[in-house]
Amino acid sequence: MLGIGAYRPTRLVSNAEVCETLDSTDEWIFERSGIRNRRYISGDESARSMAVAAGERAIINSGIPREKIGAVLLSTLSWKTKIPQGAPSVAFDLGINGVAAVDLASGCSGFGYGLGIASDMVRSGSSEYVLLICVETLSVVLDPTDRNTAFIFGDGAGAVIVGPSEENGISPTVWGSDGENAEAIGQSYDIIEYMDRAQEHQALDPDTDPVNRMVVTMQGPRVFRWAAITLPKALATTLADSGVSVDDIEVFVPHQANARINELMKKNLGFGDHVAMANDIENTGNTSAASIPLAMEEMLATGKAKGGQTALLLGFGSGLTYAGQVVTLPPNPTITSL
Repeated sequence: MLGIGAYRPTRLVSNAEVCETLDSTDEWIFERSGIRNRRYISGDESARSMAVAAGERAIINSGIPREKIGAVLLSTLSWKTKIPQGAPSVAFDLGINGVAAVDLASGCSGFGYGLGIASDMVRSGSSEYVLLICVETLSVVLDPTDRNTAFIFGDGAGAVIVGPSEENGISPTVWGSDGENAEAIGQSYDIIEYMDRAQEHQALDPDTDPVNRMVVTMQGPRVFRWAAITLPKALATTLADSGVSVDDIEVFVPHQANARINELMKKNLGFGDHVAMANDIENTGNTSAASIPLAMEEMLATGKAKGGQTALLLGFGSGLTYAGQVVTLPPNPTITSL
């Protein structure tokens, strides 16, 4: 990874504000998730504008001429259309129209999946440099009264430039899926059902008719049980396949889903206090695909981590899927989102 960029929406939403609608408390939310605040888009901000801003910052921070970028990968679950997909539009906005551009839909594992694909593209010679952008606007698909999801998710974008180097800085990706438990994280109804119901209710007020809001759903206990069984194996395999030991890891950047889960993973891995661990969830919430690059950028921008350190990454979530790598952190960014 040769450069990193991020964009955080300007609107900061506290637990207290969430609880104006949700039947909960600031204390309950923080105790169970580690979240105090999250960011929501507002004004002219959108998934497209955030993706472009994060991508632009990654390009500038990398120092790579944009004409050398051969592909754009856009990892997102919350792009407003499936047709057209988002990546070509983002590439156009970044002034690199004409390159290969494709969307990835791997949810909270989206950065890991994208990083694996990008690094393989560079190694194979398909592209000399690849821009990977992860963006989510999950605030627009939340039910503000759902105690399972309303306080968890936020918006944001993170991006990295992946390219060749004298020493390998991205290990083989350890990834997998469990379709048997896929419905543990989903949406209120599928697109065809949504369109049919919308046509039947088109005379109703679009601001109050619930058919006009497709919302994310989650079976929290089911996801937690799956994570407890799957993630320790994924972490152990990631370390083994990368050829490094626990003692070699200097930074731990897990998906920012739950601070309690992350602390437990760090403890089970045997990481000492000298291993810095990302805690971007406290003030950013869970931004799905964007959470790992946002967390990396925050650590590098604030000095909690340094470019060149060895980091263990692990994303996990909808699908259900997971993806992990051991990486060399990109240089500390000059242009940050903080």
